[in-house]
Amino acid sequence: MLRKKTNGVARRPQGASILRDTAHKSVDRRTFLKGSGVAAGGLAAITATGGSVTKAQAQSSDDAVNLVKSVCTHCSVGCTVIAEVKNGVWTGQEPGWDSPFNLGAHCAKGAAVREHAHGERRLKYPMKKVGGEWTRISWDEAINEIGDQMMQIREESGPDSVYWLGSAKHNNEQAYLFRKFAAYWGTNNVDHQARICHSTTVAGVANTWGYGAMTNSYNDIHNSKAIFIIGGNPAEAHPVSLLHLLRAKEQNNAPVIVCDPRFTRTAAHADEYVRFRPGTDVALVWGILWHIFDNGWEDKEFIRTRVWGMDQIREEVAKWNPEEVERVTGTPGSQMKRVARTLANNRPGTVIWCMGGTQHTNGNNNTRAYCVLQLALGNMGTSGGGTNIFRGHDNVQGATDLGVLSHTLPGYYGLSAGAWGHWARVWEEDSDWLKGQFATVKGSDGKEKSLQNLTGIPVSRWIDGVLEDPDNTDQPNAVRAMVLWGHAPNSQTRMTEMKTAMEKLDTLVVIDPYPTVSAVLHDRTDGVYLLPACTQFETRGSVTASNRSLQWRDKVVEPLFESLPDEVIMAKFANKFGWGDRLFRNIEMEDPETPNVEDITRELNRGLWTIGYTGQSPERIKSHMANQHTFDRTTLQAVGGPNDGEYYGMPWPCWGTPEMKHPGTPNLYDMSKPVAEGGLCFRARFGVERDGDNLLADGVSNPGAEIQDGYPEFTMQMLMDLGWDGDLTDEERAAIEAVAGPKTNWKTDLSGGIQRVAIKHGCAPFGNAKARAVVWTFPDPVPLHREPLYTNRRDLVADYPTYEDRKFYRLPTLYASIQKQDFSKDYPIILTSGRLVEYEGGGDESRSNPWLAELQQDMFVEINPRDANNLGVRDGAQVWVEGPEGGKVKVMAMVTERVGEGVAFMPFHFGGHFQGEDQRSKYPKGADPYVLGESSNTAQTYGYDSVTQMQETKATLCKISAA
Repeated sequence: MLRKKTNGVARRPQGASILRDTAHKSVDRRTFLKGSGVAAGGLAAITATGGSVTKAQAQSSDDAVNLVKSVCTHCSVGCTVIAEVKNGVWTGQEPGWDSPFNLGAHCAKGAAVREHAHGERRLKYPMKKVGGEWTRISWDEAINEIGDQMMQIREESGPDSVYWLGSAKHNNEQAYLFRKFAAYWGTNNVDHQARICHSTTVAGVANTWGYGAMTNSYNDIHNSKAIFIIGGNPAEAHPVSLLHLLRAKEQNNAPVIVCDPRFTRTAAHADEYVRFRPGTDVALVWGILWHIFDNGWEDKEFIRTRVWGMDQIREEVAKWNPEEVERVTGTPGSQMKRVARTLANNRPGTVIWCMGGTQHTNGNNNTRAYCVLQLALGNMGTSGGGTNIFRGHDNVQGATDLGVLSHTLPGYYGLSAGAWGHWARVWEEDSDWLKGQFATVKGSDGKEKSLQNLTGIPVSRWIDGVLEDPDNTDQPNAVRAMVLWGHAPNSQTRMTEMKTAMEKLDTLVVIDPYPTVSAVLHDRTDGVYLLPACTQFETRGSVTASNRSLQWRDKVVEPLFESLPDEVIMAKFANKFGWGDRLFRNIEMEDPETPNVEDITRELNRGLWTIGYTGQSPERIKSHMANQHTFDRTTLQAVGGPNDGEYYGMPWPCWGTPEMKHPGTPNLYDMSKPVAEGGLCFRARFGVERDGDNLLADGVSNPGAEIQDGYPEFTMQMLMDLGWDGDLTDEERAAIEAVAGPKTNWKTDLSGGIQRVAIKHGCAPFGNAKARAVVWTFPDPVPLHREPLYTNRRDLVADYPTYEDRKFYRLPTLYASIQKQDFSKDYPIILTSGRLVEYEGGGDESRSNPWLAELQQDMFVEINPRDANNLGVRDGAQVWVEGPEGGKVKVMAMVTERVGEGVAFMPFHFGGHFQGEDQRSKYPKGADPYVLGESSNTAQTYGYDSVTQMQETKATLCKISAA
């Protein structure tokens, strides 16, 4: 909270006896928190500030300390953790000094991950609620009882009445297995946290140039000449990433521009801080582009050869003169011109965004506007440029890539018959049996449609899957059982309605190392199960960092207490449901309930051709982890050693089979390198022509390409037409013939032959196209500013209205019917939310960590001094924050100029209080987090993105009053 933590009195040296004493004593929560200020953060403080490392002494084999390499679980940077393990106990940790990602650094969260695994507040054994009391049960009892209830629900209401909610905390293998598991159960009602953090990024970016991911890397920012951050606060959300940003600022004199409604810790590092009204990102970006176009600062040749639709963008941008931008955003036009000139004069520059830009009803418009800005400046496909999207969970990128989503299968293949056919071939499954697992629904034409091909309910709307009348939905019956697997429900909006939904369910199952708010939000007396999953430090597998690099976690310790790895729990349920043998048909089982993790990796390698998860075998990933010291800290390329020439973690796409030894793709769409050496062009996924215009690149291609112009995606027929099919082996040709012969394309060829041959001739398998600045398949083909549903600027609603109410993702979704109501008189303050450096996600695991719990013990709301004085609120006082839908929270006021007048901010990591009531007594004994607090989302409101159903948490309204 940027508050002074000490009174300046000298303390005993770090590492003195108080830490040794504390380490050998058992103290209760209140005693610990009361005295913890004296400990100055304990181990976390020592590690975070560098601390001291003693030289290892020779020991007997019985006392030997084993060093195990793992990856931090608290954000997407992918910091290496070196765990010190003695006699099977995790005794200490160090940051990975060889890691090119964290360079020997940790943030407070990373420095405390040992306690995440060894935490005393963990769920220790399976439990269920009986007569209002938590009761210990065995794993066999839990699987049998839950399994019987689910199969009964399936029989009565269909497979879609059970919702399987996965997790960004799963490693890649678990995420892949989870999506496959849901497919075998027979539902697309499966999702994970990406829906509510970066789904609008994936949709916007993928529909602009082909892939929905970070284009460059944290390390590549070293080469940036300007850094433009909007809706992101990496200093708190991804602290180690700041090492890379500040290196560019120092060595390149790169100006840092931070656009945010709130003056954050990141803004404190900025050369230019731009404050703007929440929810006006498109207007702000178009205001910058207005000056770029007006002065001719755009990269005309880049636009001519590699961009389609910029003329339509110009027409919209022309409306956003400095006066209109200031009227809508509140940002002075003179500042917009200064920012535009800075970006134009300091190229290549990078654009960075996070959830501040994504969590809006028009979030997909925001992300596309950011992309268009970079296209106009010619900052794409170049080192130091790109759109660097910082993701918030350790494997939210990987879980998204692996298809833990309600609208696609692994690898973004979609849900079409062709997509299911592809994965049935990978799984060697009977397509008819798989289809028979799904229910059908009668379409508007009166014909039966299989729900196998229809998008499921997203996690942002699962409560409506329970509460909405089934007659208004596109599935036969309501959701009756909810499985929250590694998910914190307090990270979602409309918590008062969530409480009602939880209480209406037949069965609520929580699978997590910690009980989460799912255990206490409701007033259920039975029908709730808590199953202890182990942490990621008690299993092994790969995890994908935000830059698309894969890293391998080794198991640090065996699962503690009675917890089990997620893949084992999935196997238990699959066996109970009777199709475990089919699910693991091609995966070695170490015992009947323990799948071999490396075999799962190999299976996903066999199917994920579309995004290039095919070249990173377990052996290659492990080799990179073992030889981190050989990789350059900026280019990420190995200099000599066993991985010479490869890029760290083989960032996808890593084309072809592992035997091809593709090095990975460090910067997407970089035409300065051959495809075989990590270069790429924009993807041809939108056809070859639109309205008579050419959609393929114009006269440019990668070095060494035998087609020095744009070209479509590769198929067998295209190889034949070019005369390149003679390069295929007999085995590759037979595999292609087994799919669709000449119609087989690069995404469905299980041999990888089409990819191999295309790359042999210097071409990208996915074609060579222009990026499209206009997405004709979206509600707003050209990104538009639209006022938030809950806006206090009623004067702007007529000019910039929201969407009409519509139905998608199986559910009716409200827009205009909410916005037409004026709530601004009673709820005049704009409410936004965000992260703290101390906690992560829903906060259950970090608030259960004594070292982190010490650092931030109070849930709070930031209020501008003028607003506080007008409301009669003093700093540190208790206040009520109430949203227009009736949800309210009782929190501490923090009076600060970090927020502007008329804006309030709350962190979203807290839980365990609900509308003024402490819920601690409802947790299982000994599993309550050290720190509880109100969930900011209790006061948040309805609102969902027009393409992805992303929740809107950054621009709603509230009123604040003294408690």
